[in-house]
Amino acid sequence: MTNAIPAQLQEIIDDFSYCVGQEKLEYLLELSEQLPPLPDHLQAKSDQMEQVHECMTPVFVEAEVKDGTMQFYFDVPVESPTVRGFATIMMKGVNGATPEQVLAIPNDFYLQTGLQRVLSAQRMAGMSTFLLYMKRLTTAHLADSA
Repeated sequence: MTNAIPAQLQEIIDDFSYCVGQEKLEYLLELSEQLPPLPDHLQAKSDQMEQVHECMTPVFVEAEVKDGTMQFYFDVPVESPTVRGFATIMMKGVNGATPEQVLAIPNDFYLQTGLQRVLSAQRMAGMSTFLLYMKRLTTAHLADSA
């Protein structure tokens, strides 16, 4: 199953495997600080981005295809470091993957991080939800290009 995970996402999963207990949460919070701001071309139309309605935090995601690979952008308030950490994992781990690679990521891949040992099931479901939105946007881009 690991081969269905893009190399850069597997690298992040591996980084979590070296963390023990609360170190996993600390690493997630470190990642939250690495979420880049929206690029200029999305700043003006952030209200047109896809909203992740299942999330209690206002989260927006956008996808673009560049040179045959997917690029995802997340807009998450700074007051939500856990959610920002999830967005960073998804963005860093999936950007640059082909649409087929994105669609092949197992929906429960996040369990390999071990974060479920330090976060509630409800919070962990957020990462799965992000992936589902990313897959839906990827499918829409594939349909548009067909």
